[in-house]
Amino acid sequence: MSPTFRSLYVRNYRVYASGALVSNVGTWMQRVAQDWLILVLTGSGAALGLVTGLQMLPALLFSPIAGVVADRFPKQQVLKCTQLAMALPAALLGLLAVTGTVQEWHVYVIAFVFGVGTAFDAPARQSFVAEMVGQDDLSNAVGLNSASFNTARMIGPALAGLLIAWLGSGVEATGWVILANAVSYLAVLGSLSALDERRLRPAPVSSQRKGAVREGVRYVRSRPDLLLLLTCVFFVGTFGMNFQMTSALMATEVYGKGAGEYGVLGSILAIGSLAGALMAARRVRPRLIFVVVAGTVFGVAEVVAGLMPSYLTFALLLPLLGFSSLTMVTSANGLIQMTSAPEMRGRVAALYLMVFLGGTPFGAPLIGWIGEAFGARWTLIIGGALSALGIVVAAALYTRVHPVTREQISPRLRRRSRQDLDHEALVGVD
Repeated sequence: MSPTFRSLYVRNYRVYASGALVSNVGTWMQRVAQDWLILVLTGSGAALGLVTGLQMLPALLFSPIAGVVADRFPKQQVLKCTQLAMALPAALLGLLAVTGTVQEWHVYVIAFVFGVGTAFDAPARQSFVAEMVGQDDLSNAVGLNSASFNTARMIGPALAGLLIAWLGSGVEATGWVILANAVSYLAVLGSLSALDERRLRPAPVSSQRKGAVREGVRYVRSRPDLLLLLTCVFFVGTFGMNFQMTSALMATEVYGKGAGEYGVLGSILAIGSLAGALMAARRVRPRLIFVVVAGTVFGVAEVVAGLMPSYLTFALLLPLLGFSSLTMVTSANGLIQMTSAPEMRGRVAALYLMVFLGGTPFGAPLIGWIGEAFGARWTLIIGGALSALGIVVAAALYTRVHPVTREQISPRLRRRSRQDLDHEALVGVD
């Protein structure tokens, strides 16, 4: 089997990944439909940013607790509960929209409730990968997870946009798309039930004593490489990766397009994202330097995207945004999974998600307000500039404390021992 897809040789991972792909398509369909729904109801970029922020707020509020849950309870059972916790609010919002009774406040409340389920799902899902494939194939499986997510990102937005346009582009049309996502969670529940539990490699269960959250924070603080990683993903996650909102504003306000063209932008973005994820899947050992470089490239590319004169030129730049962002995210995720102690993996993943997604409740409304006050182009220009500047400053501070030598930058100049390779996986040199 190709080294890019070697994790699919593991039956449990293959079964799980098939169900996750179906659910991911549904998730992206709902994201587009929910954004379109709030735009139809309000016509406001600030309202769109508020919905995005409310959906991400639980990641900030509950991720530390979710990490403890992931480390203390069987992850397979946790995931079954979280799938239901996301399916039910999706079904409710879909029904409200289909019946024409949905109101603006309904979208806000349900987005928050849906986000609670996502907050508890993410650390358990990410750390569960290691239990299915083991350490040797972990980096590959993380890359394939991202590839699955972005394959769905290619299919879901375009399919949602076409369905919404075909059904009339109104509130009812968005409801049918959201209901489709609610049904898609059955695929994950089915795949989780079909796993062979005898072949799983459960991580050691963390202690039941108090202070488990503080223990996870202390562990991260003792790791300068993880601190740099979290700083990078904070800036990009907070200010840069608001694609659903910024693309909606650019498509409608700048280029005068409709739901179908907006959905196509999400699929075009996913082409680059998929390429980045597949490249990461071939990489045996992710490096911290990939996070820094890819994040900086992403920020600069986003500024340029905000200056594009036409819908076509904007669309042509989106694959670079997708490629650089996914290279950063996948490398960051892989580093967390591979270099964290097994008994701490759930909590570290939760802190990563809290930083990565938890800044969105502040960043998304701010970027939405910028779009409403100064125009849609500035959502990309300011968001990209803040992302690149934050990463460059953080990397400069890190290298002052941990200087990178010429030999580390060009490892071919010396013969590397296994100890060197292990060190490089941590500090991120190449």
